[in-house]
Amino acid sequence: MPRRRVRLAAPDDVAIAAAFAELRESLRVPTGFPAEVLADAEASIRSPRLPDADETAISFVTIDPPQSMDLDQALHLERRGNGYRVRYAIADVGAFVTPGGPMDNEAHERGQTLYAPDGNTRLYPPQISEGAASLLPDETRPALVWDMQVDDTGEGIEVVVRRALVRSREKLDYASVQRSLDDGTASESLQLLREVGTLRQEREARRGGITLPIPEQEVDKGPNGYTLRYRAPLPVEGWNAQISLMTGMGAAELMLDARVGVLRTLPKA
Repeated sequence: MPRRRVRLAAPDDVAIAAAFAELRESLRVPTGFPAEVLADAEASIRSPRLPDADETAISFVTIDPPQSMDLDQALHLERRGNGYRVRYAIADVGAFVTPGGPMDNEAHERGQTLYAPDGNTRLYPPQISEGAASLLPDETRPALVWDMQVDDTGEGIEVVVRRALVRSREKLDYASVQRSLDDGTASESLQLLREVGTLRQEREARRGGITLPIPEQEVDKGPNGYTLRYRAPLPVEGWNAQISLMTGMGAAELMLDARVGVLRTLPKA
């Protein structure tokens, strides 16, 4: 699901950093990883379980905040007849994590990544989440590749998923992608992201879905304490979120067909 994060306007502010460090300590938020977890991470990097399929010829790109290094999603879109082919690669952390091993047990203990204005408390050590498993540009990485056929109305008509090697071509950020779309210099894949994303937003509205345009928040220190500043999301953030949501819907359909998994459902609008 789309997430809006709270960020520091002045990341080097010592007072703010100290305040958040004190808050993490009071809430018993872990600040590092045990030695056995770090050793497990290093060992897994040397011997990952890589897939046989190779999708490195696909020109995937990532779109994230500029400072992000934990790049876990990449996309590529192309026209297919009157519709579209959308490929969405999700970083395959499972290629590095052994069930029941130190990293797996630590991740279960943590439960989820915690996002704070001055940094994140991650499920996995940074050499995995920001290194070996991250879909960094010009690096071959294992991924779960969702291959979706979409018709000219934005309806998903077929979905296939498999493990494969991928290679991102560029690490893009939302602001630069929006500028390239606005001035007409964006690649065909990014232009189709706008096209498919808009179609999916229209379908969402017709079925009674709700998207909350939650602004990104920045913590800033003022003369009378701390204040929040707000940044409205760019259109491309909504289009990108629609591809993520479509992937989740495709996953739900596969689970229903196979009669496996647990789905969270909501009452009809």
